[in-house]
Amino acid sequence: MAKFELKLPKMGESVAEATITNWLKNVGDHIDADETVLEIATDKVDSEVPSEVEGTLVEILFQVDDVVQVGQTIAIIETEGGAAAPAPTKASAPAEAKVVAETVAVAQETVSASVDFSDSDKFFSPLVKNIAKEEGISVAELEAIAGTGKDGRVTKNDILDYVKNRGNQPQQVAAKVEAPKAAAPASTATKAAPVSVNGADEIVEMDRMRKLISGYMVKSVQTSAHVQSFIEVDVTNIVNWRNKVKNSFEKREGEKLTFTPIFMEAVAKALKDFPGMNISVEGDYIIKKKNINLGMAAALPNGNLIVPVIKNADQLNLVGMAKAVNDLGNRAKAGKLKPDDTQGSTYTVTNVGTFGSVFGTPIINQPEVGILALGAIRKVPAVIETPEGDFIGIRQKMFLSHSYDHRVVDGALGGQFVQRVAQILEAFDPNREV
Repeated sequence: MAKFELKLPKMGESVAEATITNWLKNVGDHIDADETVLEIATDKVDSEVPSEVEGTLVEILFQVDDVVQVGQTIAIIETEGGAAAPAPTKASAPAEAKVVAETVAVAQETVSASVDFSDSDKFFSPLVKNIAKEEGISVAELEAIAGTGKDGRVTKNDILDYVKNRGNQPQQVAAKVEAPKAAAPASTATKAAPVSVNGADEIVEMDRMRKLISGYMVKSVQTSAHVQSFIEVDVTNIVNWRNKVKNSFEKREGEKLTFTPIFMEAVAKALKDFPGMNISVEGDYIIKKKNINLGMAAALPNGNLIVPVIKNADQLNLVGMAKAVNDLGNRAKAGKLKPDDTQGSTYTVTNVGTFGSVFGTPIINQPEVGILALGAIRKVPAVIETPEGDFIGIRQKMFLSHSYDHRVVDGALGGQFVQRVAQILEAFDPNREV
């Protein structure tokens, strides 16, 4: 018999941990190769962990709701045949038991160290939180660090300096860690479920994804100074062109041609013209993104929201964009997105017009600095200018609603960017070949 360590696999370049949501196998169950053993969830998507080998599950090291780091051993599977390890002798059994006990202890210690920084009333950037998690810094310790950033925020240099000098102040750290223990009962009491007064109201706890979305939205509003610009766009040429080519396109490419890839193409072009919108903010620093990765907000069947990402969108032609949009949209609805599919966006687009909304005021997807909402396309009377004079005609029009972060994007840039998107759409060639 040989023992195989089932580890949490790498799920994407920026995914460092996951939460165990469900064990599909119990200790003693037989597992086939490639059979799913457990279900996990990252901060964006749910996923499954299959076994690489066939064998029997003999030990589970983490329980449901535990947070596990990528590469950590989460279970032990006993395999048959092959390069089997020699059976332990009676003398070595206690030693092996001690090793297993130490492994479990380390695993449990790691779980307890994976703290939820959303419990803090203070704002910490994703980079600072990642460093804190890697260094095993608790919420209490992080809150006690004197920040030198704006409004006293803890910067990257602040936390690195703290880690560097951490060993010189063990007693102080211990005192800081002890404080939350006494406050735990009060914290638990404030999170008690509400009670229906009349007995007729139904009280439903948010699911995991809705809690995450709720946290993201509140933090975004608290972080960014949201400003909106609106512009009306004549998309008559686009509507007529799509109606003309959509059937032949689907027959040739095997893909439906919606309006979304056309709009995504225009946004990618505008970002190349205005790279100041393709940035993110980290404390007092602006990060200029080299790649243009477009987030595409998508509604899920259960009413939740997810934002899959079209990587290097500016390098795709319209056919490639249509395939990417359809692929991500279909996998999002089917719950088949991989963690990496939702990582790395530099600018986000949301289609509020799907449900008939004319325009909206979308909330920025942090740490980006802008998000564009596409309104419903409507037939409206409009003034048409011609060399022979002006006249009234029926045109297909829509509104673009641009929310941007006024901390780093002023009205001129925010307005010019959405104006450029409108110009690209209105200049669409009705004779375009695809």
